[in-house]
Amino acid sequence: MMPGMSMKSDTNIKLPLAFIIYALIALVVAQVILFFNSDLLLAGQFRLPDIWMGAHFLLLGFAVMIAMGAMYQLVPVAFLTPIWSQKFGFLQFILTAAGVTLFAVMLGFQPAKAIYGGILAIIGIILFIIQMVNTIRKQQTKNMMTYFVLGAITSFFLTIIAGFLLAWNISYGGIVSHSSILYSHMVLGVAGWFTLLIFGFSYKLVPMFSLSHGFSMKWAKSAFLTYVIGLVFLIGSFWFGFVYLETLGWILLFLGFGFFVLDIKEILAKRIKKKLDKPFTFSLLAIANGLAIHFFALVIHLIGAENPIIWSWLIFLYVMGWIIFSIMGYLYKIVPFLWWTHKYSEKIGKEKVPTLKEMIDEKLSVVLFVFLIISVIGLVIGGLIQVGLMVFIFQGLLALTSLVYAASIIRVLFV
Repeated sequence: MMPGMSMKSDTNIKLPLAFIIYALIALVVAQVILFFNSDLLLAGQFRLPDIWMGAHFLLLGFAVMIAMGAMYQLVPVAFLTPIWSQKFGFLQFILTAAGVTLFAVMLGFQPAKAIYGGILAIIGIILFIIQMVNTIRKQQTKNMMTYFVLGAITSFFLTIIAGFLLAWNISYGGIVSHSSILYSHMVLGVAGWFTLLIFGFSYKLVPMFSLSHGFSMKWAKSAFLTYVIGLVFLIGSFWFGFVYLETLGWILLFLGFGFFVLDIKEILAKRIKKKLDKPFTFSLLAIANGLAIHFFALVIHLIGAENPIIWSWLIFLYVMGWIIFSIMGYLYKIVPFLWWTHKYSEKIGKEKVPTLKEMIDEKLSVVLFVFLIISVIGLVIGGLIQVGLMVFIFQGLLALTSLVYAASIIRVLFV
């Protein structure tokens, strides 16, 4: 590995791994729940208790917990500052895992009582935000990655506030702006928290996995400002009903994502590693997916195609094709790096140690990622043309592929 490309930090490896293992279990649970409710997916009924349960296991249980675990490892590496309190981190994991599990299950079986799990999850998330803010505060020199991460954390905080208000309204009622809060919750969560976070850490991970040097990141500031302003305009349109705000919001989000893509293209052009690893290539495919989905969202808005089924499946495609694919691709690289660094880095030259290539089955990764792509495409097409058998088959394939993916990641810890 080249200088400056290490993922080694002083974080106790049990902390990020606790988040990652829980998240992998949640991924499988989410896809199995959605498989057994494929008839609801077919109807585009994404706002029903069983779908809420599956969606929150996927987004909170898998994506959020992976993001948290990765940040415990990557923030010290990227910002050159140790985690504020690792004991605090283990407490935060226990509370968040318990809260997310209870919240998701209650959404499926007793939505009116889901707020109690939600409160526990919110406490855990607030502890995480406190942890990260206190850690990042100690960074001596702020950079664009800092602003992406802080923007993501701010969006995350606003997401959980909106989520709490939604859970409160389900339990007790009295909130008249339910739709505005719901749309804000969704945009802040998927486009604010996840997208800004993936943007930020891609500036660390893409150079690391492609062995790139001498790139400028000249579009990073434009990407950040344009995307954040786009978020503000789009969310503002939900509350004030001004169509031009929504149009500006979609345009700025597409442009912001485009600026980010320009930086990634430059980073890859400056790479030393000509043949990229397959899991990393999958994450790059996710970036292309994200840009395409932003473009389609803008076009659909401009032509006035307000069909809720189209928008439901576009959101699904955004979550799976951009966010989940990004995470799954990066994770397939991060876990072997993390485990190899922990277990073998100090044994080099003293005894025979496995290589990173030997720790992960790259041939299997190709099969898994191909099946993931086929599953998502098949699901979206089946949903749009309303063919129940297609939705059933491809959601089943997605659940099975997720199970094998999770097992292949966990297997690394036994190498």
